[in-house]
Amino acid sequence: MALGERMFDAAIAALEPIERMPSMGSPRLGQMCDIPGLRSWRVAGFPMQWLYFEAPDHLDVVRFVAGLVGQRQDILAILQDAG
Repeated sequence: MALGERMFDAAIAALEPIERMPSMGSPRLGQMCDIPGLRSWRVAGFPMQWLYFEAPDHLDVVRFVAGLVGQRQDILAILQDAG
């Protein structure tokens, strides 16, 4: 399987645990950026993560970030550009 396919599969698979239990995602990034309720969940084996908010019956995914936040990207700039 090609690298791109493995990355895609891992990214989709990473959503499964947080769909079942959204509070598993880390609130640390949201706290650091003063964005209440923002959670993050890393993709196993790759430097990628999902950023989302927990809702009563679904996840509100706001961004899929490739690369390590804090090393290569300014998360505040990323989220401001998304708005």
